[in-house]
Amino acid sequence: MSEILNIAHEMGKDLFRVGAMDEITMRKLDALCLPQMRSLQPDDIRRIRTANHVSQAVFAAILGIGKTTVQQWEQGQKKPSGPARRLLDLIDRKGLVALG
Repeated sequence: MSEILNIAHEMGKDLFRVGAMDEITMRKLDALCLPQMRSLQPDDIRRIRTANHVSQAVFAAILGIGKTTVQQWEQGQKKPSGPARRLLDLIDRKGLVALG
């Protein structure tokens, strides 16, 4: 997120906390400030997995998918869907610890 957007988001959260912004507007601002989903290449997916020191089988179990799917992503035979890309981006930015 850009620095300006980050500042605007923080200001919005402050306004919401003091009751100067309604919940619907805050949700819209939250959605606007979500990190953009980037396209992930096979090497990106492999890098994310190996940076977190897990095998394809363990990574698949964590993501709730089959090992074959992870293999196909890493070989470029398939691409992760929107929700999977969002989850992979989160893991890339914050590590597996972000999943609790």
